[in-house]
Amino acid sequence: MWAGRLLPLPKRLGHSGRRLFCLERCNGFNMAAAPIASLDAAVQRASTILAADPTAAQREAEAILSLHPNDPRALLVYASARRRRGDPQAALAILTPLAAAYPRAAHTQYELGCALAGLNREPEALAALRRAVDLKPDLAEGWRALGRLLFARGDNAAADEAFAAHDRAMIRDPALAPAAEALARGRPEEAERLLRALLTKQSDSAGGLRLMADALCRLGRHHDGELLLEQALSLEPGHEGARFAYAHALYQQQKAAAAVDALQPLLTKYPSEPAYLNLLAGCLTLLGDVQQAIDIYGAMSNAYPQQAKVWLNYGHALRMVGRHEDALAAYRRCIALEPSMGDAYWSLANLKIAAFTDAEVAAMNEQLRRTDLTSADRLNLHYALGKALEDRGDPAGSFEHYEQGGRMRRATDDYDADDTTAEVRRSIGLFTAEFFAKRTGSGSPAPDPIFILGLPRSGSTLIEQILASHSQVEGTMELPDIRFLAQDLGWPEPAYPGSLDDLDAGALRGLGERYLQSTRAYRTQGRARFIDKMPNNFHHLGLICLVLPNARIIDARRHPLGCGFSAFKQHFAHGQPFSYDLTDLGRYYADYATLMAHFDAVLPGRIHRVIYEDLVQDTEREVRRLLDRCGLPFEPGCLNFHENRRAVMTVSSEQVRRPIFREGIDQWRRYEPFLEPMKAALGPWLSQWRGG
Repeated sequence: MWAGRLLPLPKRLGHSGRRLFCLERCNGFNMAAAPIASLDAAVQRASTILAADPTAAQREAEAILSLHPNDPRALLVYASARRRRGDPQAALAILTPLAAAYPRAAHTQYELGCALAGLNREPEALAALRRAVDLKPDLAEGWRALGRLLFARGDNAAADEAFAAHDRAMIRDPALAPAAEALARGRPEEAERLLRALLTKQSDSAGGLRLMADALCRLGRHHDGELLLEQALSLEPGHEGARFAYAHALYQQQKAAAAVDALQPLLTKYPSEPAYLNLLAGCLTLLGDVQQAIDIYGAMSNAYPQQAKVWLNYGHALRMVGRHEDALAAYRRCIALEPSMGDAYWSLANLKIAAFTDAEVAAMNEQLRRTDLTSADRLNLHYALGKALEDRGDPAGSFEHYEQGGRMRRATDDYDADDTTAEVRRSIGLFTAEFFAKRTGSGSPAPDPIFILGLPRSGSTLIEQILASHSQVEGTMELPDIRFLAQDLGWPEPAYPGSLDDLDAGALRGLGERYLQSTRAYRTQGRARFIDKMPNNFHHLGLICLVLPNARIIDARRHPLGCGFSAFKQHFAHGQPFSYDLTDLGRYYADYATLMAHFDAVLPGRIHRVIYEDLVQDTEREVRRLLDRCGLPFEPGCLNFHENRRAVMTVSSEQVRRPIFREGIDQWRRYEPFLEPMKAALGPWLSQWRGG
């Protein structure tokens, strides 16, 4: 599966769209001495245009100060305008005496902090911003500025607290405050319950819709969040926070092209905003433009050299294009900045190019002894130590760590093996030989796609790399588009795949054409054929056969214990919840093999099976068979697949940049004593796994 685990920068780095200046009417200024009402109106007008047009606001403030040179409000507008126009030194000259004269003026302290930050006087800037939010806890822009400064210095825990305070301060409707507080405290289930009750009475509450979307996205329900954010944006089209959240929800569903479109207005207005750039780089990676993503991360690592999350994402992108030494350096830089970041250690393990040093193993064990370590860091450290001990020939010790990591991850995933079994049974019941015979000629006739499906860690990336080394074939990535079609047809609810029974030939052809259109963004080389390597697409094999009857389908298969254990010891970024428990793994493999056997019977010859062990033992024979089945002439470059420098996004990226090696085929045998639950769940498929 795709291993580009984009570590999100705080989404609250994005601009809120609120006016950044408010008059200090009761926050430290002596308004008893305020001039006439016309002066109040003039200052109000200047402050109103400050964020959108600081040049005009400066002119307004200068006009006021020509008549009232000591008016503190006009001085504050003038200083803020100078800062926004890129002259923090001039702003500081005004703000320093102003802050001394009015030490309890929160907005003055805020502006002082921003000016100091612009001059790289970080400690003083932090102090001023902290004074600002202490004086006015609901000063949203103060919390945001404080969070940005803490983020830049790499203090992510404190930055997250500041951004959470910003979120709370942005809520103006008292009815939404309890839900916002629940989200800030990491309780999305509670927030969803509160917001559901509120939205039944106020369905047009844009703020309520945004918060509900936030809660649902935190619960992994990104599609539902996307729909709510669309509704919120229809009510408030200019809300930048909602727009960024919408783009992020699209990205989480791998709707990268749509996410880039959603981001563009924000990037045009704020081209250097780190959260926006981080998300853009993640989207570009999904679209195959990894080099541009590398350029973005490289620039961000220069702009934020103390930010460990930036270095981690940079390392991921470098790994995808085979720059493993640079990736190694980026991950180690991340660890140096944030020694507790388990994801960086796990990323080092995933490079699979060098064993951990004694010092690194000791450091990981030291981190695990901490009582304040986050569960995410602890989980990743277990997986990394599992790999370290495996490399050192300690199967019992390494399995213990893999098992602990899997147990932690399994507790966070809502996976029920019975649901998978029930879905397979529904597919077997629907997709009979007669069902397909009645629909002969339906679907799009295009032969473009080559689907590689099966289970993760079955050799699918190797097959992809071999095919992508052919002059007529373009490698893309694990495309989500078949899943999107299935979701629109009701998956994963029990109505699917039965909903396919209601579709006529025109509807099936339309679905095939829609798939071809939606995947066009990934086909940047203009080749006749392209690969869709999403292992989990075996769930939707019937859909594929109906809507794309001329597509080639490759079943990547490996010994169930080799495949299963390799998946068990892998901490996937997302999408494989069955892989963290040995019994679940065995059942999943059995369900997969059962479904594939059914299709072999009802559509004989439709699926070409590649056995990983055979491909390793007699590579040329299997490659020739594969190419022939895809209707492609043999090309020697397919045997030299390791010389292909294309970006590879899965955890096998380094393995497919080396010639075929046979040493890893039976690695699982050292762990066989620990795999009894998987064996029991596999049943007869343990011995019959090759199929017909």
